[in-house]
Amino acid sequence: MKLIVGLGNPGSRYFQTRHNVGFELLNAFADRHFFPPANRKFDGLLTDQIVGSEKVVLLAPQTYMNASGRSVRQCVDFYRVEPENVLVLLDDLNLDLGRLRMRGKGSAGGQKGLADIIRHLGTDVIPRLRFGIGRPPGRMDASDFVLQKFTDDERREVDVSLQDALAGLDLWVSQGLDAAMNAVNRPAE
Repeated sequence: MKLIVGLGNPGSRYFQTRHNVGFELLNAFADRHFFPPANRKFDGLLTDQIVGSEKVVLLAPQTYMNASGRSVRQCVDFYRVEPENVLVLLDDLNLDLGRLRMRGKGSAGGQKGLADIIRHLGTDVIPRLRFGIGRPPGRMDASDFVLQKFTDDERREVDVSLQDALAGLDLWVSQGLDAAMNAVNRPAE
């Protein structure tokens, strides 16, 4: 069994903002594999489906980004999922727009939602797919930047990278972390 967690903030105010790219990717994966509508459970929205031969559970914590760990912990405990079978989808402002990076473990790298999950699960051995949202322009505050929507030009680039990320998720489910990392982690141009 695999658990995929998309990070973001609940509510229409945050819809399609940079900080909600984890939710966006999770929803795209759900659509791609015809998951049933999500139900409220574990302080989040939860749905499951068989993908290939693997049961996959999707969780979108509704606790706001920085408190995502509580929702993930409840789900992990209920399904008895090992942390290495949990994949967290999140935004990263330290990566160029649309750049993808998948890892099996490591620090939160300043991402507070991931930091909270690491704290609640008591390990940093949690696979994660970081989706680059770029850096704030000039002296703009990072917290203001992550809550902005993508421009039309950025949106086109994000949509292309979302397709690459979906292919990586399919590989993670069917062939594991190494295969997914080999496909997703491309050298910088």
